[in-house]
Amino acid sequence: MRLNRIAAGACLLLSSMALAQQAADPAKPPPPTSFFVTSVGVGKGADLGGLVGADAHCQKLATTTSGASKTWRAYLSTQAANGQPAVNARDRIGEGPWYNVRGQEVAKDVAHLHGDILNDARLGNNLSRRTALTEKGEFVKGAGDTPNEHDILTGSLPDGRAFAETGDKTCNNYTSSAAEGSVQVGHFDRTGGGNTSWNSAHGSRGCGQANLVRTGGAGLLYCFAVN
Repeated sequence: MRLNRIAAGACLLLSSMALAQQAADPAKPPPPTSFFVTSVGVGKGADLGGLVGADAHCQKLATTTSGASKTWRAYLSTQAANGQPAVNARDRIGEGPWYNVRGQEVAKDVAHLHGDILNDARLGNNLSRRTALTEKGEFVKGAGDTPNEHDILTGSLPDGRAFAETGDKTCNNYTSSAAEGSVQVGHFDRTGGGNTSWNSAHGSRGCGQANLVRTGGAGLLYCFAVN
């Protein structure tokens, strides 16, 4: 009995010490921002100034976040053209994990983001209407809102890779704002169009700003920190 009381007392002491230590530790700050949806597009439809211009747009908007010191890339694929090879969006964004401005994890790594592993594909990543926030921490207008801006430019297949076909899927690699042409978009809210993919739902009806608006977008981008 005496040994049991001693053991119980020791356990109580250790528990009290652990609770005291937890109370003394300050709350852990959220991880630095490493993912957001742009609050605005470049303003020229799908003419982003190529990948360089798109990356610069992400970098500029990121200056207001806790990830300001990071290197940012737009989640965009390009098609092979003029002797230049295709570029895959999934290869541009680092290794993860990625967190929105509220510290919510969007994806653990590239495989989780794209469902490369069967179990990841079954469960899905954490990118949704509630987590795909702008750099300001605001929700993006989705299906059911006015206006609907759920189309996010990606130029990508569902696995995050570039289209191999010759048809234009990137508005001439993000250098065209013409009424013709097309760019592949995803639905950040996973809603509408018969294909609710976050990164490869359908093509736009043209490359100009007005064309993107009519399709259900505003020329917005996904931005990821690579470090």
